[in-house]
Amino acid sequence: MKKLISLLALYCLTTGVSQAQDKLSQNKSFHGAVATAKSYKAIYQLDTNAPERIEKAIRNINNLLDDPRLKGKIQVELIAFSKGADAYLKTSGFEEKLIALINRGVIVAECENTLRERKIDKDQLYDFIAYVPSANGELVIRAAAGWSIVKP
Repeated sequence: MKKLISLLALYCLTTGVSQAQDKLSQNKSFHGAVATAKSYKAIYQLDTNAPERIEKAIRNINNLLDDPRLKGKIQVELIAFSKGADAYLKTSGFEEKLIALINRGVIVAECENTLRERKIDKDQLYDFIAYVPSANGELVIRAAAGWSIVKP
């Protein structure tokens, strides 16, 4: 009886190890989802003035644009509101990086409600910034149109 229990335990152990190795191998061979749709759309929400978060948003957008699965299939918007408006101030130091995004086809927009609430004049922002009446409205409209909302 002890021999039978030992053999059964050994069988279970080796079967479990084999299954675990199969799962590890399957995981290792995964290379991401396949982009089968004709197009994809993402709107990035920027509502902070923390430089590292602004840099992260810009880096994330560039990484998305560089994803070979999405080449020629992705439309992107960066919408700033609240403290995120600071990224678009002429004094922010982000001009070159924002221009580079626009040159890659990204819409870079600011919430007009934020400008009114924070008493920021459009003349204080980079000349190339687009404007929307409200960022929340933009997010709701884009979401209803099937856009993915990303908050880095």
